[in-house]
Amino acid sequence: MFNNLFLDIDAGTINWSRAQFALTAIYHWLFVPLTLGLAVIMGIMETYYYRTKDQFWKDTAIFWQKLFGVNFAMGVATGIILEFEFGTNWSNYSWFVGDIFGAPLAVEGIVAFFMESTFVAVMYFGWKKVSPGFHLASTWLTGLGATISAWWILVANAWMQYPVGCEFNPDTMRNEMVSFFEVALSPFAISKFCHTVTSAWIIGAVFCVGVSCWYLMKKRDTKLALESMKIGAWVGLVGALLAGATGHKSAQDVAAVQPMKLAAMEALYNGGTDVGLTAVAWVNPFVQPDYTNEESAPLKIEMPYALSFMATNDFHGFVPGVNDILNGYTTPDGKVEPSIDEKIERGKKAIAALAAYRQAKFNSSDDGTTAAYQLSVLKENMPYFGYGYIRDKSEVVPFIPINFWAFRIMVGFGCLIILFFAVVLAGAYGFPKGLWQKRSIENLPAWHYWVAIALIPLAYIASESGWLVAEFGRQPWTIQDMLPTWAAVSDLQSSSVAITFFLFLILFSTMLAVEINILLKQIKKGPEYSE
Repeated sequence: MFNNLFLDIDAGTINWSRAQFALTAIYHWLFVPLTLGLAVIMGIMETYYYRTKDQFWKDTAIFWQKLFGVNFAMGVATGIILEFEFGTNWSNYSWFVGDIFGAPLAVEGIVAFFMESTFVAVMYFGWKKVSPGFHLASTWLTGLGATISAWWILVANAWMQYPVGCEFNPDTMRNEMVSFFEVALSPFAISKFCHTVTSAWIIGAVFCVGVSCWYLMKKRDTKLALESMKIGAWVGLVGALLAGATGHKSAQDVAAVQPMKLAAMEALYNGGTDVGLTAVAWVNPFVQPDYTNEESAPLKIEMPYALSFMATNDFHGFVPGVNDILNGYTTPDGKVEPSIDEKIERGKKAIAALAAYRQAKFNSSDDGTTAAYQLSVLKENMPYFGYGYIRDKSEVVPFIPINFWAFRIMVGFGCLIILFFAVVLAGAYGFPKGLWQKRSIENLPAWHYWVAIALIPLAYIASESGWLVAEFGRQPWTIQDMLPTWAAVSDLQSSSVAITFFLFLILFSTMLAVEINILLKQIKKGPEYSE
């Protein structure tokens, strides 16, 4: 069955299915980080109200909660569609690993989603119906529910990057979970969650500061703008510094279990020890480089030893390059990593052994000896099962330009945003003597405020770039080393998937336009102050 299964699917179906899922994920991620970021900011504002009983803080919290609500609704709508696509476009994937992948999604739906929907209702409609303490708890629990929801979604994604806690059952032809806690508490999942959530705080903070700067530019609602700016900048600065720290840990996880992704991020064709981190290099953004014939990317400027340290916490650590991974290598401590060609052969052995095992298992004349032998061959080669579907070793090299440039956009804009928050906080509390000492932050020239507003889309670009690295970097794998994309899709007509792609493009673009329009109207209307 596995000898022929999945291999006759039209290439157009694979490409359109990938494009549709990427489209849905990209649009979904426009809404999620703003939800997570604003949840923290509005929670802090309501906490000020609870402690001070100052009506100003209640009005401020209500204003930001309205913006949160618009975005929250859009995020839920796109997220539901995203989960449905696993069953429609990726049914082979869902069948093969549904016992494992479905568990965190089920927990997310049962626990986190109901938690969010319950407390968000109290947050919006309970101001006059519940005590201030209970309402404050509901606001924080709404944000916590959204964060828990993100946790389980990221657990599922992390498992695709680093499949643990599972075992292949040759009798059912499925991967089955053997340890829920290994899946839920995978080091890869913890790093991904911490990095993703703290980066989401940045989006919420940049949005908060940008909106506040618009009010300052219009010379209206000045107190709300200044106080919101302070809170937003503090949340953003803390989030940005934590995102940098967790990003370092995430890079070490990638180096350990997805070395090809790290090599693609760095355009590292030939690795070794004492490897430098590339600051800039010329990597054609549209063409896969000839990594087999190039020593390194041209015009390369690097920080000595930095990549070795980032990947291994050792300035002299070994980091494999693309060619090392393709051809096999031996680490300085003696660990031997097989070549991709060898992995492909062992993967084919695993597939053949599975077919022979099933044939012997259901052959009444077999005394069990053949089945037992084939099962031993399968278990020996199972770690390379997915490689049996790889036709050429070049297929395991992701598109280097996207990974290389997306990583630099993410890091570059991240550094810019840290500087931005530091300047905003300096201005919000009074610029240092000698630096704009005749200016306060509420009477700067208009272009300063436009810079803050322009950073909102740049922050989103940085966030989406991070996801591009995470997902493009593990290609061609749907599940790392276990299932390539062409073995995971549903057997559909490519025209059907193409039609739904454009329908979703129109739908999601309309939803985004509607959200932006509602947000702009609400921002223009401004807060409603109590008498």
